[in-house]
Amino acid sequence: MVSDQRPGLDPRRLVALMAAAIERLRLQLGGHVVLTEAATGAYAVTPVLAALAGAQVFALANATRYASAAEIEEATLGLARIAGVRNSIELVHEKDPGLLNQVDIVTNSGQVRPIDKAMVTHLKSSCVVPLMYEAWEYRMADVDLDACRSRGIVVAGTNEEHPAVDVFSYLGVLAVRQLHDAGISVYGSHIVLLCDNDFAPFIRSGLESCGAKVSEARQLTRQILTPECDAIVVALKPGDAPVLTAADADLLGQNAPGSVVVQYWGDTDRTALARADVPVWPPQEPAVGHMAVLLSAIGPESIVRLQAGGLKVGEVLARGLDRATAQELALVEPL
Repeated sequence: MVSDQRPGLDPRRLVALMAAAIERLRLQLGGHVVLTEAATGAYAVTPVLAALAGAQVFALANATRYASAAEIEEATLGLARIAGVRNSIELVHEKDPGLLNQVDIVTNSGQVRPIDKAMVTHLKSSCVVPLMYEAWEYRMADVDLDACRSRGIVVAGTNEEHPAVDVFSYLGVLAVRQLHDAGISVYGSHIVLLCDNDFAPFIRSGLESCGAKVSEARQLTRQILTPECDAIVVALKPGDAPVLTAADADLLGQNAPGSVVVQYWGDTDRTALARADVPVWPPQEPAVGHMAVLLSAIGPESIVRLQAGGLKVGEVLARGLDRATAQELALVEPL
């Protein structure tokens, strides 16, 4: 398992990006206890951001499919030392009831999930759960909303389009990166964008700014497909079944032979696509309901912005919405 060693993730640069995000959001977590995850690469910033903003932090640090526990510890604590907050972060390996009863803010980060009924039982009723994504992206598998509500625990999403966060502006760049990885130049290419959500204008703008000809639709139809189509970018909100079905696979195989399905977001019927001889990217299928490409693929900037934004939502919820400014309320998305 190898950690991300790109020079853009130099810890000194990450500290500067975190300081700028804290200033931009006026993030203040003094007096709060935060439970989040430790990680490698860009995601190592989450517990360090919370600590820099004044919180006492517990960070779950177990091995994942991306990194060993030792790599996660080295990346997180190394960044914390450089940021001067090593003493504010404690790595933990279990969601122990005694620990859960201490925390004020719980992020729905990878190692913390699922925030299920069993976990919620041990949280204080004053605890809050900021989602590190938009409210409309909520996944039941991440957080048991009914269990939280039964205990008075407030859950809210993060407005990623808020000017102090501005994560959506990176979505087009991310699609370009994914297409390049798939072997599509983007410039001069004919791209079909399948999108039924707020990602659409940002992805389209990013593709067109790089010279692509983009046709946009909310579902696949014969009319939108041509033999000149180079790729179909799938960015459809996941549901109970694949958003790209066996019928869609047959339609692609018959009307756009050789076109590449680039799975950005939304589950696809990969068995049917293979049967129809439709090439798919990325080769490794993501977990159900998850994006197939992470923002960290294009660098840490968007991750720092998103994680800081989510922590700010946690701050606002913990302080009380009745004490929030108009700018702060604009960041919080109720479920």
